[in-house]
Amino acid sequence: MSVPTTTDAWVVQSYDSPKDGQFKSLTLEKNIPIPELQDTQVLVKFEAATLNYRDLIIPMGLYPFPLSHKPTVPCSDGAGTVVAVGKGVTRFKKGDNVVTLFNQKHLYGALDKESCASGVGGVVDGTLRKYGAYSEEGLVKLPKNLDFGEGAALTCAGLTAWNALYGLRTLKAGDYVLVQGTGGVSTFALKFAKAAGAIVIATTSTAEKEAALKELGADHVINYNVNPAWGAEAKSLTPGQEGVDFVIEVGGPATLKQSLEAVRYDGIINVIGMVGGFSHPDAPQMLDILSKICTVRGIYVGSRQQMEEMCRAIEAQDIHPVMDKKKFEFEASRDAFKYQFDQKHFGNVVIEIQK
Repeated sequence: MSVPTTTDAWVVQSYDSPKDGQFKSLTLEKNIPIPELQDTQVLVKFEAATLNYRDLIIPMGLYPFPLSHKPTVPCSDGAGTVVAVGKGVTRFKKGDNVVTLFNQKHLYGALDKESCASGVGGVVDGTLRKYGAYSEEGLVKLPKNLDFGEGAALTCAGLTAWNALYGLRTLKAGDYVLVQGTGGVSTFALKFAKAAGAIVIATTSTAEKEAALKELGADHVINYNVNPAWGAEAKSLTPGQEGVDFVIEVGGPATLKQSLEAVRYDGIINVIGMVGGFSHPDAPQMLDILSKICTVRGIYVGSRQQMEEMCRAIEAQDIHPVMDKKKFEFEASRDAFKYQFDQKHFGNVVIEIQK
């Protein structure tokens, strides 16, 4: 095929849309010119994108990390095929299937200010477009056992879960992992934990989701609507009632107190998001954390080195992410945002970009 010179893309026109989940600031623009490919860039034909909570709050003006220009092409998660490479590219060739790296400059080691300010779909134009050019350093090969929709979910949800379980301390067989809810990060963490021989305790809100989590392999499921004090119940399920080794904390201030109740001494609470809101009257204080003698760790996805390690494990163990049954066409992307905003999803929500 000839190298395209234009692309269709969804763009975020403002960062202050009403918080009603309508996402009116998202606009589909046609035939946007594609700049000339630089020497170290790769042009990707995107096949699929997936959504994260982060993608929902950027148009609402609530995102706490760096953003760049407006309009911005949203979404960090994308998978597709290389259709052209710059003359200096050595890592990829035309026809390779690739996935985007969330922070384009976070290649290895600790996150720093520069790499933190290279997020796709925020500072760097994102994946909710038919074609996009990225530095060859900011892409990873798609695992051979995954399709494009599954692969797209690796960028943020997959890598965040991997970093939570392997970034600070290595998960091992027999460890106890507490995952909150049924979103992308939590279901990835469940899959990774079970593959490693860990015991998973999951929390959710309905009997239907309880059954689905058990089918995925969760050893114990707690309905937090039935038992608001789910932290103590989770702790009671561990040997000697010592508490869990890892917590995947996605609720934020609304759930952190219960996570502290569940974690063991020297355990790790990985703070991933704040789907329960940015504040809560029952949020714990600093001394609450000290009294638990645990690590409360904020995570901003992970490095390319970690992503490549994760992809090798996914291929070796044939791990597949949990994908929501409902898929959205590219032209219906705003509906996909609304669907996830309304928390109707189970796992990762896919937008199929190419027909």
